[in-house]
Order: sequence, then C-alpha cells, then structure tokens
Amino acid sequence: MLPPPPPVDDPSPRPDPFDPAERRTYSDGPLALAFMYLFGRKMSQQLGGAMPTNGESLASWAGFVNISAQIMLGRSSRQQQETVAGVLGSLMPPGIPERFRAWFPLSKPSLEINAWITTVFFAWLVGPSVVTEERVRLPGSDVAVPMRSGVKIEKCRYLEASGCAGMCVNMCKLPTQRFFTEDLGLPLTMTPNFEDLSCQMVFGAPPPPTIADDVAHDASCFSSCSTAAALGRGGERGPCPKLDSYRGKAAPA
Repeated sequence: MLPPPPPVDDPSPRPDPFDPAERRTYSDGPLALAFMYLFGRKMSQQLGGAMPTNGESLASWAGFVNISAQIMLGRSSRQQQETVAGVLGSLMPPGIPERFRAWFPLSKPSLEINAWITTVFFAWLVGPSVVTEERVRLPGSDVAVPMRSGVKIEKCRYLEASGCAGMCVNMCKLPTQRFFTEDLGLPLTMTPNFEDLSCQMVFGAPPPPTIADDVAHDASCFSSCSTAAALGRGGERGPCPKLDSYRGKAAPA
C-alpha cells in the first residue's frame, strides 16, 4: 500500500481584509458618538487644539480617525506612544488610577470583569468582540488557571479604518498595554493579527518586556499602504516604516 501523498498547501489566495465588500457597516448611537468626541477632544488638546483636516466633527468616526492619524505626523514611534499615553491619562481625574487598583486588585474576578467591560464599552472603537477563556498565572502561583479574561476582537474597526500596522502598534497596542499594566496594575497583552485584522487581548498576561521581543516589531506594511508605495517598494511588503524608529533606521516614523 502506497503512503498517502504529502499535504499540499492551499493555493487559494487569502481574502483581502480591506476588500470593500468585506467591510462591516456600523450604526453609531449617541453613546458611541460621545466616546468618539471625548477621545477626539483629548487628542485635539494634545495636538494644541488641532481639528480634523477632513472637515468632519470630532463626534464622528471619520473625524476621530483623522485626528488620531494627525498624531503620527512628524513624530517618532515613541513620541506617538507618549502622546497617546497623555490622552489616556487625561481621561481619568486625579486619583482614579489609585482607586482603580483598590477596586480591581490583580485577581481572577478583576481580570474577568475588565475583559467583559472591554467587549461592552469599546465596541465603538474595535468592533464586535467576545470574551474568551485563557490560562493565566497570577502572582504567587506556579500554576496557570483558566479564566474568562480574554477578548477576541473579530475584525478591528480602528485597524481597518487606519490601514496601517504602525498606527495599530503605536497608537493602540503599546499605549494600551502600558496603561493597564503600569498605571492600572492589570497586566494586558494585545496580539493583533495583520492578516485578518483580528486581535487577541489577554488580561493577566504581562506584555513582552520590550518591543524587540514582540512579534509586532516585525509587522509588515499592508499591500495598500501609501507610505510603502511612496518609498518605492512596489508590491513588496517590507517592515512597516512607522516602526523603524525601533530599529534605529532613518526612515520616517
């Protein structure tokens, strides 16, 4: 009897995550628009009062994405992160981080509650998501235990709108991880998937110590990236130039 033939890789092309036919339609209600305005206004303040350049209101999705994109202009990767850190910090009145740590000490209930809160109150930013069960090792324990402290984002609305891996890493992933881990005392790891625009969040999992230890360090440009085209790459999907300041390169960051 002949051995079975070796497996053959699926030759069919992967779906384009930016295909307009695959784009989800959102109907933003008053609460979602209020969040957009709140975050957008804080970003505007960090930019010295700048407003969306596309003529949209801060209380709109297009205006929010536009004002957040302005943070990238002329700033290195780290400067972008610091600006977003300023936005996140300004959203909380003085003393709230300390109170948050008291209300949500690092424990299974705290991690699970914050995972659930994320799916409910941040759908306006990332789109639909669900709570997932993960294995997390709490401080003082040598055993990872199952808990519902994960969040699976089906297809990130913000990443889809920005179309930029560097914008995802600098403006969302790294500042959010740092904010929860260092300021609020709840470790958080975010792992975006740049093939299908999904993202896995795990509350209770400490992020990599440096960006060089993170898979996002080598994120490639999307095929539709205008910056990559301007650099003359053609169809080549090299490392995202928006992350080049981590590698000490002279390309714009």
